[in-house]
Amino acid sequence: MKKLFTLSIVAMFVFVFSSCKKDYTCTCTFPNGDTTVTQIDNVSKDDAQSACNALIATTLATTCTL
Repeated sequence: MKKLFTLSIVAMFVFVFSSCKKDYTCTCTFPNGDTTVTQIDNVSKDDAQSACNALIATTLATTCTL
């Protein structure tokens, strides 16, 4: 019974932290020195990074970082 309880606690801990979605801020810098800040809500870090990278092509920014 003790092993089952421990295993269920570990499984719950992994589930809670592996599916964590947060809000991220993507800051883009343009060739003229201007910057824009875009809020990316309720996504995983990988999805936020992909969306931030996509802003480079769609906005003609020089760099975009989370």
